[in-house]
Amino acid sequence: MDQLNNQPLHQVAQALVSGGKGLLAMDESIPTCNARLRENGIPETALYRQKYRELIVTTSGLEEFISGAILSDETLTSSAAGSKPFAEMLTSRGIMAGIKVDQGTVPMAGVPGEKVTEGLDGLAVRLQNYRRYGVRFAKWRSVTHISTGSPSSAALHFNAQLLARYAAICQEASLVPIVEPEVLMTGAHSLELCHQVTRQFLFELFNALYEHRVDLRAILLKPNMVLPGTDSPDQSSDDEIALATLACLLDRVPAAVPGIVFLSGGQAAKAATKRLNALNQEGQLKGPWKLSFSFSRAILQPVLAYWKGQDQYLPGAQQILLHRSGCNSAACLGNYHPEEDIAP
Repeated sequence: MDQLNNQPLHQVAQALVSGGKGLLAMDESIPTCNARLRENGIPETALYRQKYRELIVTTSGLEEFISGAILSDETLTSSAAGSKPFAEMLTSRGIMAGIKVDQGTVPMAGVPGEKVTEGLDGLAVRLQNYRRYGVRFAKWRSVTHISTGSPSSAALHFNAQLLARYAAICQEASLVPIVEPEVLMTGAHSLELCHQVTRQFLFELFNALYEHRVDLRAILLKPNMVLPGTDSPDQSSDDEIALATLACLLDRVPAAVPGIVFLSGGQAAKAATKRLNALNQEGQLKGPWKLSFSFSRAILQPVLAYWKGQDQYLPGAQQILLHRSGCNSAACLGNYHPEEDIAP
């Protein structure tokens, strides 16, 4: 990778985290999207998946808070009823289109309970096809969980290598890679143990990115916040979570990385926003990178819960989408006020 002549990718990465804006992850696979529709009493059909994504893409004013949208293959090639493809509609409003390129996780051979992410085969060819749709960036998720004996050093190392190989292929294709090393929040682990595992995952990741000659100025990092497990008896305050997360990032993430866009990982909508706000209010501990968001459920679950697939609720659902996006944009600047957040 010729890092000296990579200014266009640097500019894309910086633009995605500029001006208090963040990313909207609307990249659910078909099974995942169907599950979310089912949870809200919405038919699990291609028609309603299209309606759901059209609701998002046609929300007026979304570009004020959202710099990029991560799409799935189905969304990338779909269109609004009687209109342009979704990717083109987003781009025309100044929202960059991205694409999820991993193909999900499978059990890791020889290491019971661990998972690895698939999708490297044929990736370079797929990326060239995505570019024809105007895609500017991509995303790959590797995931690990905390339990007795997990994660193993082998799983962290191998998943980091996969993330780095993906990132190198993306940059060769002139796309900005978002690298997502997620430590799941499910379990009974402590805040301290999550800090330890996240720190180790990031150590493996940046070693691998260096080995694969990835230009760190042309990536975005999408990590989990450092959180106690959902079943832990000791739940931490937002400030404690912010301090633990920042300590981990300052120890492991090079200053060359332009931005960190946190995943919500199953956090409730307002909780994720409050914690992002706390991260951006820590002054001297904030670090050299922009701290933003790449949320899915923390923005879209309230939208689905209100909409329920019914046309008469569409305007209200779009207002909720705009409100939640605006709250997270404010949190990127440390200007979110929970007492004013009265929408679902």
